[in-house]
Amino acid sequence: MEGKRETIILFPFMAQGHITPFLALSFRIAEKGSYNIILVNTPLNIKKLRSSLPPKYSSIRLLEIPFDGTQHGLPPDAETADILPYYVGLRLLELSPSLEPAFRALLSDVIREQGGLRPLCVVADFFFGWTAAVAREFGIFHAIFSGAGAFGLACFYSMWLSLPHRDSGEVEFTLPDFPEAGIFHVSQLSPSLAVADGADRFSVFQRKNLPTWADSNGLLLNTIAELENNGLVYFRRKLNVPVWAIGPILLSEDDRARIRAGKEFGISPEECTKWLDKKPESSVLYISFGSQSTISATQMMQLAKALDSTDRNFIWVIRPPLGFDPAADFSPEEWLPEGFIERVKVNETGLIVLNWAPQVEILAHSSIAAFLSHCGWNSVLESLCNGVALIGWPMAAEQFFNAKLLGEEVGVCVEVARGTNFEVRWSDIVEKIEMVMGENEKGKEIRRKAMEVKEIIRNAGRDEEGYKGSSVIAMEEFLKAAEMMKERAEIGRL
Repeated sequence: MEGKRETIILFPFMAQGHITPFLALSFRIAEKGSYNIILVNTPLNIKKLRSSLPPKYSSIRLLEIPFDGTQHGLPPDAETADILPYYVGLRLLELSPSLEPAFRALLSDVIREQGGLRPLCVVADFFFGWTAAVAREFGIFHAIFSGAGAFGLACFYSMWLSLPHRDSGEVEFTLPDFPEAGIFHVSQLSPSLAVADGADRFSVFQRKNLPTWADSNGLLLNTIAELENNGLVYFRRKLNVPVWAIGPILLSEDDRARIRAGKEFGISPEECTKWLDKKPESSVLYISFGSQSTISATQMMQLAKALDSTDRNFIWVIRPPLGFDPAADFSPEEWLPEGFIERVKVNETGLIVLNWAPQVEILAHSSIAAFLSHCGWNSVLESLCNGVALIGWPMAAEQFFNAKLLGEEVGVCVEVARGTNFEVRWSDIVEKIEMVMGENEKGKEIRRKAMEVKEIIRNAGRDEEGYKGSSVIAMEEFLKAAEMMKERAEIGRL
C-alpha cells in the first residue's frame, strides 16, 4: 500500500519566510496519511531543514536541487534571501529561473525512481512561476502556493504589474484592475514598490514572473474564504484558474521552535506563561514586529514613552533598531528611556524580551487583549485564530495592504504607523492602544469582531461527521483536481 501513495513535490523560494509556510503545508498534507511529500530546496537550506523536521513526518522527504551562487557572483553560502543584504537577496531572486534545468532533471529523476509514475502535483512558490511550464512538459498538475493572504497578494500583484502610483502622480490612487480594493495612499507602499519605475530590477523580475501564474493549474492561498472574498475573486478573474483558500496553514509552537535550529527564546515559554497567569483577562498588549522587521531608534523611544505613560501591561519583543546588526548581542537600555526597564520590572507592568518570544503561546493566553504587529500574514493569522485584536504598524511587502484589509474590511485592526520613516509620537501610540484596549465603543466593537473572526477561522478548519469547513473542502478540491488531471493523462496514454 505504501508504494501506491501519490507523491506531491513542494518547492519554496530560498528564504525562511517562504520555506516556513511550505513546511507547514507539507505537515498539513502529511497528516492526511495518503501522500508522500518531497520538499525541494538548495543544499544549505535542506541541511538546515533536516535538523528541524519532526520524526513523526516520515512521509516527508527533503531533496536538494543543485545551486552554486558563486558561479553567479554571489558570496559563498548565499542561499537564504532573508539573511542577506537586500541587493544580494534580490540577486538570488533574479537567479531563481536559472534553476529550471536542474528542476527539470529533478522531476525526471523522481519519475524514474518511481518506475515511470509521475508525481501527483508540483506546488511551487509564487516567485517560481516558471515551474508551471516545466510541470506541463511532464503532464504534471501544478499549483502556485503563497503564505500570504488573498487581498494583500492581490494588491501586490496588481501594483507590480501596473505601478498605478507612478502614472497618477497623486498621493492617493486606485488599482485599475482591482477597483473594489478601494483607495490607497503612497505611504502604504513598500520601499521597493515606492521607488519602482518599471525599469528597476524588482519590476523587471516581477513583470516576467507574475504573468506566468496564469500558466498554473490553480492558486493555493493561506487564507479563509469567508474573510477575503475580494482577493479570491480578483485572482479568479485575473488568472482564470481555480483559487483555493486552504488556511490557516500555520506551524505549532513546537515545530516553530525546532525550525529555529537551537536559537534560544529571549524568554522561556514557562516563564512567559507564569507572568501572564498573574494578569487579568484581556489586559496585556503584546508587541512584536516579526523575525525580520524592526523599527528605528527614534520610533523605539516613542513606543517606550507611550508604554511608560499608560498603565497597560505589555510584553515587548525587542530587536536592535534599524541600522544595527540584528544578530548581534545588544542591551536595549541604550535605546530606551532612562530607567524604563527597571520601572516596568519593579512595577511588574511589562516584560522586555530580546529577539524572540513564544508567540503562539502568548497569543493563545487569555490575558492578551491586543497585538501591536507589523501585520505579517502569519502573525495576523496567529492573532485572529485566538480572537486577539490588532494595532497595525506595517513595515514591508504586502503588510500595508494586510493592515488596510484588517482595518477597513474586517474591522479588527487600528493602524498606528507605517514603516520606519514614519514620524510617530508617543501620544498617538497611547491613543491607539486605548482605542483598541479601552472600554470605549470602538474598542469593544474591534474586540468583538476579533472573537467573531476566531469562530469563522475555527469553522473553516472543522472536519467532523456531518460538517466540513470551507478550508477543508478547498484542500480536498485541490487534491481532487490534481488526481482528475492525472487520471485523464493516464487514460490518454492507454
